[in-house]
Amino acid sequence: MKKTKNQTRNVLSIFAIILIAVALIGCEAGITSTGEGTGAIDLGSAANYVILSKTGVSTVPNSVITGDVGLSPAATSYLTGFGLTLAGTYATSTQVVGGGKLYAATMTSPTPSILTTAIADMQTAYTFAAGRTLPDKLNFLSGAIGGQTLTSGLYKWTSSVNISGSNLIISGSATDTWIFQIDGDLTLAAAKSVTLSGGALAKNIVWQVAGTVTLGSTSHFEGVVLCKTNIDMQTNASMNGRLLAQTSIALDQATVTKPAL
Repeated sequence: MKKTKNQTRNVLSIFAIILIAVALIGCEAGITSTGEGTGAIDLGSAANYVILSKTGVSTVPNSVITGDVGLSPAATSYLTGFGLTLAGTYATSTQVVGGGKLYAATMTSPTPSILTTAIADMQTAYTFAAGRTLPDKLNFLSGAIGGQTLTSGLYKWTSSVNISGSNLIISGSATDTWIFQIDGDLTLAAAKSVTLSGGALAKNIVWQVAGTVTLGSTSHFEGVVLCKTNIDMQTNASMNGRLLAQTSIALDQATVTKPAL
């Protein structure tokens, strides 16, 4: 019996040494407990659009959109307020600048199939972003994040998020990533801003929102919005990034600029 206890102690000692060695190797490699949480989100072909919607895109003139606009499975008639000039596979508008075009599911082939793929990629990206685990911060400040400076990481809220009172700063390098998982709505108050510092890039900031997104009048926003419902940019709001919605997107004399690569 005594021999058996000694053998057990030896086995446990060896196991403990192995665990310590693995931990040390992990530290040397820079492995952290956040696991997959902060990795970049692949938008697939949805990244070809600055605005992408399933049910409708509307504008109150004059908005200014830099980049392509996509709509599917809704028809061309659900691109409203643009004053479209149709050209078979696409349309143009004076409100879509920098060589940008508008595409809808009822335009000439191959536009419908291209849009179907883009919408599927958007939904996959949303699911992937929502499925990230081990958040660095959970329900940070109960969602009242105005006035904060947020470094890279995975943030999750099981409620809504409101940016008001003071501006929000997103701070980090050009290679850092941010994922904001929001189970409720996202609201940016009128005349407030989301700003970047330290070289942070809008393309590396993903806002995954299960509810609605509202960007208040004259506000400014940064990042890629993956929204399960609708997005509303109120009068003279601006944003640098992408608006990707599984329902509708409404602009009121708003400015949307595709992010730098």
